[in-house]
Amino acid sequence: MELMSSAFDSGDSIPDKYTCLGENISPPLVWRTVPKGTKSLALVCDDPDAQNGMWSHWVLYDIPADRQELPEGLEPKGRFPWGGVQGRNDFGGVGYGGPCPPIGETHRYFWRLYALDAPCALGAGATRAQLLDWAHDHTLGVAELMGRFARS
Repeated sequence: MELMSSAFDSGDSIPDKYTCLGENISPPLVWRTVPKGTKSLALVCDDPDAQNGMWSHWVLYDIPADRQELPEGLEPKGRFPWGGVQGRNDFGGVGYGGPCPPIGETHRYFWRLYALDAPCALGAGATRAQLLDWAHDHTLGVAELMGRFARS
């Protein structure tokens, strides 16, 4: 499985537009080669370099298995008409919260797409920990995209 963005390549800098220095909107994402048997997809964006440990920037699940992309700037709402459900990020809100590391630090941000063998059994507003706990026994494959961001 592959996960990509037209906004930045894996390992590159994340444009300001998708961070606290810009519009703070979610980047466009596309994926391909989803494993056979996938019934739903889930996406997590997190920062392992945060001072207090892993920081969740985005939790999104129940993405239909036949969907192949997410547009730029998804609204911060719990459920989408096409079937996706957003969870709670570590900023305390629902939806995407862009990178915003302390000044002078470069952090890595990982977007991970999980192919799941069942629709997610969680309601709107689930946390990263709740989603990953549920997904542990249902994951068929994982794709990853990593970007870097620093404020000076």
